Amino acid sequence: MPVSVLIGIQWGDEGKGKIIDVLTENIDMVVRFQGGNNAGHTVEIGSEKYVLHLVPSGIFRKDIICVIGNGLVVDPVSLMEEMKELAGKGIDISNIQLSSKAHLVMAYHKIADASREAGAGAGKLIGTTKRGIGPTYSAKADRTGIRACEILKPQKFEKIFREQAISWNAHFKASGVECVDIESEWKKLFEAVAYLTPHIKDTVLTVNEAVRQGKNILFEGAQGALLDIDHGTYPFVTSSNTTAGGACTGSGIPPKAIGCTYGVMKAYTTRVGEGPFPTELHGEEGETMRKIGREFGATTGRPRRCGWFDAILCRYSCMVNGVDKLTITKLDVLDTYPELKICTAYELNGTLIKNMPLDPGDLSIVKPVYETMPGWMASTAEARSFNELPENARKYLLRIASLSEAEIGIVSVGPRRDQTFKI
Repeated sequence: MPVSVLIGIQWGDEGKGKIIDVLTENIDMVVRFQGGNNAGHTVEIGSEKYVLHLVPSGIFRKDIICVIGNGLVVDPVSLMEEMKELAGKGIDISNIQLSSKAHLVMAYHKIADASREAGAGAGKLIGTTKRGIGPTYSAKADRTGIRACEILKPQKFEKIFREQAISWNAHFKASGVECVDIESEWKKLFEAVAYLTPHIKDTVLTVNEAVRQGKNILFEGAQGALLDIDHGTYPFVTSSNTTAGGACTGSGIPPKAIGCTYGVMKAYTTRVGEGPFPTELHGEEGETMRKIGREFGATTGRPRRCGWFDAILCRYSCMVNGVDKLTITKLDVLDTYPELKICTAYELNGTLIKNMPLDPGDLSIVKPVYETMPGWMASTAEARSFNELPENARKYLLRIASLSEAEIGIVSVGPRRDQTFKI
């Protein structure tokens, strides 16, 4: 189908970057539609490992247009640095387009983010990456944000930046918080303005024209559906719509244009930051899974919390996103487990429930109800088709797909491009 959306259906870190890189073999355009540089997509090509934060994962394929859509909040200095690093490694960045309507993350947004998290108090932490994402989306909703189109008028842009920085500094000073070094930050922004100007386009026109021409377009989501501002485990969520519907609002395409939705999920569950996690493994069990899976955040380096597969959460995500094809990653992490557990229900205050509780906060007190399956105790890393997997691995995949109420489309058994196959 010409237009597809790929999203994570857990709490992020599902391996979307790698899968997008695999899918882009026959793609004309990749579009990021939400989030900011709080996300990190890791792609391994041969012996090279790349971590992308704002640039779409299609950048490694020749002639693919890479669009940073209007639904993102963009740190212009960080984007410039990321693009320069890619160019320094021989990657062609000429096809990157930045939406003129994308809102910009300023230094004062990052200070506000960090100071708010630091002052949240015990039990109120969200686990933000402190990249200024939340305050920038707040400014957007408050209609006080700065958009990328302002960069095209440098004098106007400088005036707005300085006025807002002065206003924020007055607030920071009154709160006893470190102020923005306005001159130093403007020096960085001035360089970024010059660097990014050629890439700023009306990407709504770019994307819709590609749709009309029947081009193959892939919309790339960041983070995961369970972090969606509306449908995630609120308030432990991000500040944007990470679900498939965000592809429309974050890029300007109509819903009828979308033909297929890929939902990426790990064969187990992970989460970074605060928030409920019913199937989390603690102590040595959690540490073992973390080490085997190399579960450390691509953006922050923070250790990820690890646990068994949660079918309730994945079924909910598949429903909200209208997932057509499941992509299951990191199956190989489970190769050495003699027995695997799958959460099929919750016990809440003595009652058995098989759906998300009405109050997402109840996820912190539910008890997972598990079914067990035998492991396969053999390496899956060299499998290149479904039939090459051990029998118990095939049964496990089919079971978690059935519980999620979606069909398997792709399976990944390692970090490299070639460790991926379609079903």
